Amino acid sequence: MTYLFTKFFLQDGVKMATALQENKTENKSLQERINLLHLKLSAANEEQIKNKIGVNFIEEDEDVFSPSTTNFFREKIPSDDAVSATTPPPTRSERPKMNLNFSREKKKSERTTAIEKQLSELSKKAAILAIDGQKVPFTIEDLEWVEEIGSGTCGVVNKMFHRNTDTTMAVKIMGRTPIMEEQKRILMDLDVITRCNDCPYIVQCYGLFISQADVYVCMELMGTCLEKLLKTTRTPVPEPILGKIALFVVKALQYLKDEHGVMHRDIKPSNILLDEKGNVKLCDFGISGRLVDSKAKTKGAGCAAYMAPERVEPPDPSNPDYDVRADVWSLGISLVELATGVFPYRGCRNEFEVLMKIMHEPSPSLPPNQGFSDEFQSFVNACLQKDLQYRPKFQALLEHPFLCRYEREMTDVAGWYSNVTTYV
Repeated sequence: MTYLFTKFFLQDGVKMATALQENKTENKSLQERINLLHLKLSAANEEQIKNKIGVNFIEEDEDVFSPSTTNFFREKIPSDDAVSATTPPPTRSERPKMNLNFSREKKKSERTTAIEKQLSELSKKAAILAIDGQKVPFTIEDLEWVEEIGSGTCGVVNKMFHRNTDTTMAVKIMGRTPIMEEQKRILMDLDVITRCNDCPYIVQCYGLFISQADVYVCMELMGTCLEKLLKTTRTPVPEPILGKIALFVVKALQYLKDEHGVMHRDIKPSNILLDEKGNVKLCDFGISGRLVDSKAKTKGAGCAAYMAPERVEPPDPSNPDYDVRADVWSLGISLVELATGVFPYRGCRNEFEVLMKIMHEPSPSLPPNQGFSDEFQSFVNACLQKDLQYRPKFQALLEHPFLCRYEREMTDVAGWYSNVTTYV
C-alpha cells in the first residue's frame, strides 16, 4: 500500500494538483475531496496492474484497508458532485489485493536473543544436582524451605533442605525479567558460578533449576558473610584472620582473571563468605565484567562505597577502561573496615558524598597505634594507592611479604569463627 501511495504522489502529483485547482467550488466538503483522492488511487492501482510493476498481488479476499478506513470510504457521497455521483468507489471484490506481509510481531533485540539463547543452553544442564560426585535429578518440589538467609537486588537467598541427598544448601532465587540489565546480571552470575567449581575459594554450585518465572541456583551453604559477622559481633577481625582472608580472596580474583577472563567488580565484606570449617569464599558475580586485553569495557556499577577512584572519575574520560586493580582497591577498603570495625569514609549522608571523599580525600589507611604489623599496613597502603600506576595487580600482591607470611603460617580460622559466633 505504501508503495502505491508513493508512486501515485510522485508520478501523478501534478495531475492531482491540476484537478484540485479546476474544482472551483469553494464549499466542497472534506468527504468530496477524499472521494476524489480515492478515484485517483484506483486509477493508479489499475495502472500498476496493466504495467505489472513488481508488486505481488494475492487472490485471497483480504482487505488492505483497516475496517475503519473501509467504512469511511463507503459512506454516501454528496449528489451535487457529478463525478462522485456517477463513479462510485470500487467494491471490496473489485479492488486488487497486495501481499506486503507486514509482521505485527515486535522484533527482539540481538542482545535479548543472545541472552535467551544462553539461558536455553544453561537450561539443558539444569535440574541436576551434583553433590560429592553424585548426580541427582531434582525439581523445586524436592527442596524444603528452612529460612531466608539473605536478599539483594538480584533476588533472595534461602536455606533449603534436599531430602534425597540429605543436603542443606543455599538457594538463590532470581526472578526472570524483561529488563535487559537484570537479564545480563542473572546470566553473568550463572555463567561464572557454574564454571568455577574447580576453585576452592569460590562458593560451589550444586546445580540450577530454570522455570518460566524464576532461576534457582543451588549452592553450598556457608556460615555467614563478613558484613553480617561484623554487625553481629561488633568486633574487629584480628590481623591473622585477615591475612588468610586477603590471601584467599586474591587467589580467587587471580583465578577468575587467568582462567575465565573475568573481574569481580563488587568486592566488599558482604560478598566474602566464611564457614565453621574456616573456608573463605567469594560469591555474587552478577556484575562481574569480561576482560578485553585485560581491561573491563563495561560500566557495571558495583557498590559506590568500595569503588576505585579510576571508576568514579576516569583519568582519561575518552578512554574510561579500567583493570583488575579496581578490585585491589575494593579489597583494601574492605580490609580497613574489617580491621577497625568501622567503614573508613564516615559521616557521609549519601553515595555522592562518599564518592567525593574517594576522589578528594587521602586514601584510607590502618591506624598506626592499634598494633597492626608493618607488613599489614604496607599491604593495605599498596592496595589503596590512588594512582593506579602504583597499585599492584594480583601476582604482585601474592608476592607481598604480608601474603607470603600467611601462605606459610597456619591460622585457625575455624576456631576463631567458632569463638566469635558462640555468644552471638
